[in-house]
Amino acid sequence: MKKMTASSRRLFLRRAGLLSGGVLLVRYAPGSVFEVPAQAGMLQAATAKVDPLAAFRAQMGALPIQTTPLGDRIVLLSGPGGNVVVLHGPDGKVVVDSFLQPAWTRLKTTLDGLDGPPTKTLIDTHWHFDHTDNNANFRSAGAAIVAHANTKKRMAESHDLLGMHFDASPAAALPTSTFTQKHALRANGEEISLTYAPPAHTDSDIFVHYAKANVLHMGDTFFTGMYPFIDASTGGNINGMIGAAERGLKMTNATTKIVPGHGPLADRAALDAYRTMLTAIRDRVRTQKNAGRTLAEVQAAKPSAEFDAVWGKGMVQPDNFVALVYNTL
Repeated sequence: MKKMTASSRRLFLRRAGLLSGGVLLVRYAPGSVFEVPAQAGMLQAATAKVDPLAAFRAQMGALPIQTTPLGDRIVLLSGPGGNVVVLHGPDGKVVVDSFLQPAWTRLKTTLDGLDGPPTKTLIDTHWHFDHTDNNANFRSAGAAIVAHANTKKRMAESHDLLGMHFDASPAAALPTSTFTQKHALRANGEEISLTYAPPAHTDSDIFVHYAKANVLHMGDTFFTGMYPFIDASTGGNINGMIGAAERGLKMTNATTKIVPGHGPLADRAALDAYRTMLTAIRDRVRTQKNAGRTLAEVQAAKPSAEFDAVWGKGMVQPDNFVALVYNTL
């Protein structure tokens, strides 16, 4: 089973906006969560007027696409953005998420190499650009785009997130069909269920479940082996993340293949460990916050310490994750 290489994963983590890419002051409701000071190289980049979004796209979009079979006619593509799942067959391809724009030519070549007609349907797991960046390209190729109603709403707005500015998406990139709670698709002998996850990573998250293949794509409500990013600016919160993990556990069994938004393919045991970690840190932070301690005091108490060796080496460092939890309780 192929997975993201160590070098490509490190590149992803560096490019994710928390470890590089300009002076970073992430603004969330109900206020700033954390600040990463600028380094000399960052200031030089800012002086040269390098667009952080363009740089991110170019660097992440250049990662190789790796393929992992998940079952009959269903494959996982990983590399230049959030994890993509493709169901292919005589009814046309059904694709979940779309990588970053520079990867489009390679993504299309990969899709064209799979059995069956071109892509019929693209599904967005949520609004973030690393999952929706090629929406317009899929529409130009003839695909319909299905997403939660809040994905269309958020894409139609401008945002400042992780040191990057996002203009409102053009009409050609917006979902063509939306839903609020559940949506079902039948294609290539598979029953696909799309289910809304109440605000967790964002307020636009959905699960995509393949009944026959026993595969669940959880989008960015699940990060494998790293503390997750929570976008509080569009409704994300720690309680919702825990709730999403619990929903995922109820939808799976010991043989389910679970696709995270980022990170290697996982199983139910890995999701349970993730839920345990989120819950333990949330409970510790909440106890201290309710006792009147400031964010700095809670961070100094190291409520995530027992989990840091496993979960703290990703894009969100331990103190920053504690801040995300503290400010979304």
